[in-house]
Amino acid sequence: MKRLTEHDEDEIDRIFSREDEILPSSGFAVSVMDAVRREAATPPPIPFPWKRALPGLVVGGLALALVLVAGIVVLVQLGRASLGASTTPQFSMSWPSTLLPTLNRGIESAAIWTVLALLVAFVSVKLSMRLASGRA
Repeated sequence: MKRLTEHDEDEIDRIFSREDEILPSSGFAVSVMDAVRREAATPPPIPFPWKRALPGLVVGGLALALVLVAGIVVLVQLGRASLGASTTPQFSMSWPSTLLPTLNRGIESAAIWTVLALLVAFVSVKLSMRLASGRA
């Protein structure tokens, strides 16, 4: 690596010490001001309608909690039915037949929940379509 001489250092100092005035290109200031005016004229973004969305979120959260509780209750009932009178689980060929009444109740319950879910979905779609069309 070459070491700079005093003459080289003086030359570099002279180059950096020149204070030439830097002028922007001819249309720069105009284009910047046009961009600023366009940005100022743009309307603010539309805020999210939390007041309208909050009831749906609350109902959805409650429905989710209800489904979780119902699932836990069904699992506990299945556990009790599979254990029978003993405290240790007995797995045999008769095990499916002990679950049959519980499963039949589960199928009826599932049918009711399915109809209820379809009804809620239908009402929510109709309501959202009505709100979107502006006839609310």
